[in-house]
Amino acid sequence: MPYSLDNKLVIAVASSALFDLAESDRVYRQQGDDAYRRYQREHQTATLSPGVAFNFVRHILSLNAAGQSDPFIEVILLSRNDPDTGLRVMHSINAHELPITRAMFLAGRSPYPYIPAFNVQLFLTANEGDVRDAIAAGHPAGQVVGGVGPSTEPEEELRIAFDFDGVLANDDAERVFAESGNDVAAFSDSEAAQAQLPLAAGPLQPLLKKLAALQSLTTVVEHAGSRKTVPRVRIAIITARGAPAHERVVTSLRDWGLRVDETFFLGGVSKDRVIKVYKPHIFFDDQLHHLEGAGEHTVGVHVPFGIRNQPPSLRQ
Repeated sequence: MPYSLDNKLVIAVASSALFDLAESDRVYRQQGDDAYRRYQREHQTATLSPGVAFNFVRHILSLNAAGQSDPFIEVILLSRNDPDTGLRVMHSINAHELPITRAMFLAGRSPYPYIPAFNVQLFLTANEGDVRDAIAAGHPAGQVVGGVGPSTEPEEELRIAFDFDGVLANDDAERVFAESGNDVAAFSDSEAAQAQLPLAAGPLQPLLKKLAALQSLTTVVEHAGSRKTVPRVRIAIITARGAPAHERVVTSLRDWGLRVDETFFLGGVSKDRVIKVYKPHIFFDDQLHHLEGAGEHTVGVHVPFGIRNQPPSLRQ
């Protein structure tokens, strides 16, 4: 019987997000494809250093029970390399003891068409073009744009944070705001009038649905002679919305049958103030400027969805 991914949390990650490929990428850009192939063969057993998304991938895979024969969380490598040059990536995966066994090497072709084939709820890559193509096709994807690297401190919990509009929800409300000329009063009035009308799902809402299955996971830790139970995964929404626009967020979550652990309604206050304290391991937002200050405290992922990511000429 074929192995099924249908009921699992599946994350696809490109080698550009998982490992630091700056040196080999420089060879490719300066010397071309043949030199790049020679370089990767010559360094085939040289382990690549962790990239920006490495710690998140390692941490979320650790949520699977040890020795589990049918794990709930699967990470798949989705690479533009060919199988020959991709051997270094697979060597590095083994050297870092990451439980990743499934990989696709596409020899330069865009990977996004394979997202639905493997029931992927999130595709992470540093390639902006691949992410925009995936989003345009209706697939869940995000561009790793930088941020803190791998943590050396062991932690009991994995913290994941999302913006709301244009990430978990669609951009209907964001469109009202943009088309009003960023008029906060007009946006608040519109959202108050529709407070009981849930928004439709955005690109990463299916990811949140899968993550919800992990919210019951806990672990017991000992500290200063006492034992306590802590969650293994915490989920937060960090949004620029404030009252009265906050109510539609709650309405939407209820309609979706989902909950989160923390919600921050900031009313326009800079998100990095909260991120500095909450310290999520990864933060998804549809607007790049919200990720600029946050990069000192988290891995920032840009989800280029909706009106805020369209050229001005297409916003009508």
